[in-house]
Amino acid sequence: MGTFLPDRSSYQLLTVIGRGLEDLMTVNLARYRPTGEHVSIRRIDLESCTNDMVNYLQGELHVSKLFHHPCILPYRSIFIMENELWVITPFMAYGSARDLISTHFTEGMGELAIACILLGLLKALDYIHHMGYVHRSVKASHVLVSADGQVFLSGLRSIFSLIRHGQRVRSVHDFPQYSVKVLPWLSPEVLQQNLQGYDSRSDIYSLGITACELANGHVPFKDMPATQMLLEKLNGTVPCLLDSSTIPTEELTLKASRSGADSGICEGPGASGARHANGDPPSSSHPYNRTFSPHFHAFVELCLQRDPQKRPSANALLGHSFFKQIKRRPCEALPELLRPVSPITSFQNAQPPDSPSGLASLESSLSQLDMDDWDF
Repeated sequence: MGTFLPDRSSYQLLTVIGRGLEDLMTVNLARYRPTGEHVSIRRIDLESCTNDMVNYLQGELHVSKLFHHPCILPYRSIFIMENELWVITPFMAYGSARDLISTHFTEGMGELAIACILLGLLKALDYIHHMGYVHRSVKASHVLVSADGQVFLSGLRSIFSLIRHGQRVRSVHDFPQYSVKVLPWLSPEVLQQNLQGYDSRSDIYSLGITACELANGHVPFKDMPATQMLLEKLNGTVPCLLDSSTIPTEELTLKASRSGADSGICEGPGASGARHANGDPPSSSHPYNRTFSPHFHAFVELCLQRDPQKRPSANALLGHSFFKQIKRRPCEALPELLRPVSPITSFQNAQPPDSPSGLASLESSLSQLDMDDWDF
């Protein structure tokens, strides 16, 4: 838990940066007075929470004390102040991966940056699965990036233990509460809720959806009604990376309208290797006129296997050839790969954080982020 004091007077609340839990939670950016470090504070109105919500929060706080891993968002302090539960976590100066693609990489991030982010995410999942848990909420908005390029997985509220009566069970059937926002990322077997249940490999499917989200700039199956999305997944419809090898030639010759590419669904084998009849590459006007490496395509295909038994474990995926392109420590490479994006804390160099101009600069920076979907 660190050495952060469980004392309200030790924290200077700066501005509200988000809300959640049916508006019962307010998220503040704050400064920890003893060190000057910036932190995020979740303030939850316990008096207005139902018993189910309290149990939901207790499960999250339990695993936050149990987990200790450099790629899982740490909880610095947890305490009750009057009728509020205060949860202190580090402030992520780059925001979430979802923020990055919403504000700067709207057509998707570069492959090397994605590799660095997914490597950190996989390390966190490998640890979580080793501890006997299923995350059940893997998506770009739950992948946070610190000012120094460290990748952290958050979103522990939906986590579920595979340990029952002291033994590890092969599968579970529990459907995650408050999961409306995460449906596009959930695996077919979690959505199907049949007698076979699901296990940690359901997170690997969500990892594949997240990879497509980072590469394409949007989530596969987006804007689909829930029932249609379920049928698509159960019928084996496979999302893909959108590039010159998966988008039909006639679409690549269009202006940057994306046309049918918004779904993020592959058009089938006939779309592979799309080229003009004269052999020239497709027009550069299309936003997806690019080619991801075969290793990246193969990685996503493995993650999105309809049969969960055919999906590799998180530990096995850590050795995938897709990650061999990373030649430097990811935390050193990532800030450079994210340029021209700069961490939100860069305003500190010019103004004290408690000065009017410093706070105005901070609020301007925060206004670019879609923090309502963050899980701090």
